[in-house]
Amino acid sequence: TREADILVVAIGRPRFVTADMVRPGAVVIDVGVNRDPGTGKLCGDVDFAEVEPVVAAITPVPGGIGTVTTSVTMAHTVAAAEAALAARTGRR
Repeated sequence: TREADILVVAIGRPRFVTADMVRPGAVVIDVGVNRDPGTGKLCGDVDFAEVEPVVAAITPVPGGIGTVTTSVTMAHTVAAAEAALAARTGRR
């Protein structure tokens, strides 16, 4: 995670990713939606308060990435992977 320019987190554990786990200046997309065990409030898989000062951009939870955004992000990820594979193998 410390080497990623773009970090997409979907681990299913509240506030699992901390500032020491991200590269300064990275973009963090927090897909996780959890309930904080202490407060019962919604929170992400990333400790937003700790990570936000370190990164270039981060999605909030709640209010960040939604189901449509998730679908579009995954479609673009698959398209990019297919293009990379085609370029490496010489196929189209």
